[in-house]
Amino acid sequence: MPQSSLFVDDDSLTWESTADGVKRKTMVYEPDMMVVKVAFEDGGIGAVHRHVHVQMSYVASGVFRITIGDETRELRQGDAFYIPSNVWHGAECLEAGMLIDSFTPMRDDFL
Repeated sequence: MPQSSLFVDDDSLTWESTADGVKRKTMVYEPDMMVVKVAFEDGGIGAVHRHVHVQMSYVASGVFRITIGDETRELRQGDAFYIPSNVWHGAECLEAGMLIDSFTPMRDDFL
């Protein structure tokens, strides 16, 4: 059964580039849950997509235009959003920042 260590030192993890101006670190995980840090440069795009995983995200810094289904909102540091399973969603970074994403179950494709 895959799972991360009980404690994870951020400096021990490497960034993975996912798109122009977007990179991520898989922080902690076990089969039922995963937490991922995603850094965006100004103008970085999280392309519209969907997945079976339920996702909840926290805006740690920056400003983002988030689309979930047919609804779009501008979110800032301290805001959060919820994405149900199989709902189309995407992100546009308006001011460089970071999202903390959590998924259930974990994303095997991120390991």
